[in-house]
Amino acid sequence: MAQRLVSVWQPFFLVSESRGAAVDAAAELEELGYARLWFSGGFGENVAPRFREILDGTTRIGVASGIVSIWHSSPPEVAAFAQDAERAHPGRFLLGLGASHAVLLEGSGTAYRKPYSKMVSYLDGLDAAGLSPERRVLAALGPRMLELSRDRSAGAHPYFVPAEHTAEARAALGPDRLLAPEVAVVLDADPGTARATARQYTSGYLALPNYTNNLRRFGWTDEDFAGGGSDRLVDALIPWGTAEQVAAGLEKHYQAGADEVAVQVLNGGDATAFPADAFRALAAILI
Repeated sequence: MAQRLVSVWQPFFLVSESRGAAVDAAAELEELGYARLWFSGGFGENVAPRFREILDGTTRIGVASGIVSIWHSSPPEVAAFAQDAERAHPGRFLLGLGASHAVLLEGSGTAYRKPYSKMVSYLDGLDAAGLSPERRVLAALGPRMLELSRDRSAGAHPYFVPAEHTAEARAALGPDRLLAPEVAVVLDADPGTARATARQYTSGYLALPNYTNNLRRFGWTDEDFAGGGSDRLVDALIPWGTAEQVAAGLEKHYQAGADEVAVQVLNGGDATAFPADAFRALAAILI
């Protein structure tokens, strides 16, 4: 493990209607010392222009897609965006790719079949377009996708995983590939309200088989998935408490082998509000 970076994963950067507000928030996070901003690439045919807007509005902080869906975009278009970002801002844009979820393809006319094979084909297309494997990572959960991350990208960006998965991912990737899990947190020391906030987030993800099948590999069961997640599961996935307690929860991922943790602050489900105070408090401890 060569690095120990603290990054930010926040939907605000994509969904904010104000380009200025998104750029201002990114600039503050840059000043606080966060290493990289992660946010979804959306589900359009092209990479969201917000990535380029934030790159243009900042000077040092990295910007990464977590993720661009391989079902909704084409390799030539994505490669062209990444290469253009690399020319304008060398070393700052990282393309995160993912196989997404079957439910997000409903009504599109595209069948969600053989996601691993689809990813291999997509990477072939990026290679043909000249995009360096070192400028992309994969949202890998299972062993095969982790191995693909190791062999054909700079590393892995797992999402919605406990520290046990981070340890497994490090073993699969080896010592030289980037491992940057997303970890959602709640800055609230009250167990009842903290877990309630966490369940607003976990409920949606526990309805997606990609995530529950992955969690089953670590011993979690349908009983744990019911009602937005058992207390034990919520506590394993979502560090909550004071800033110091949250930092201790994030430390488990670093100890398990993460180079970089992409912290998502949960703030009651309002993706359009940026939780600046929380990131300031965490920066004072983590950075």
